[in-house]
Amino acid sequence: MASQLNPYLTFDGNAREAMEFYRSVFGGDLSITTFSEFGTTEAGLADKVMHGSLATDRGYTLMASDTAPGMTHRPGDTITCMLSGDPGEGLEEAWEKLSAGATVTMPLEKQMWGDLYGACVDRFGIPWMVNISQPQS
Repeated sequence: MASQLNPYLTFDGNAREAMEFYRSVFGGDLSITTFSEFGTTEAGLADKVMHGSLATDRGYTLMASDTAPGMTHRPGDTITCMLSGDPGEGLEEAWEKLSAGATVTMPLEKQMWGDLYGACVDRFGIPWMVNISQPQS
């Protein structure tokens, strides 16, 4: 297996809902492991996500968990997910789904470097950038 860089997102109790949403955006296989599967019996924590992984047919891998006891949750402080590629690779559709109900900080439109680019913070507080390469003339 080649080395990979995978975004890892932390949520405050809604990791399962978020990962199911991302599966609806990107497709793929979602695996979820709860804290109880690792022996936790603590009320309110047992059914939370200890580790989730979404592997898509396009080669994207997105990982996530709910905040573990003793950890602080600060959404959006340290990570932005970037999708980039060529037209026709489904990025336009991904943008439409990610930006629905999101705070759009830059609409998906042609930029000074010639590509289509947009940025948003999705309904779960995760920042996203989408860059769709355009033919240069």
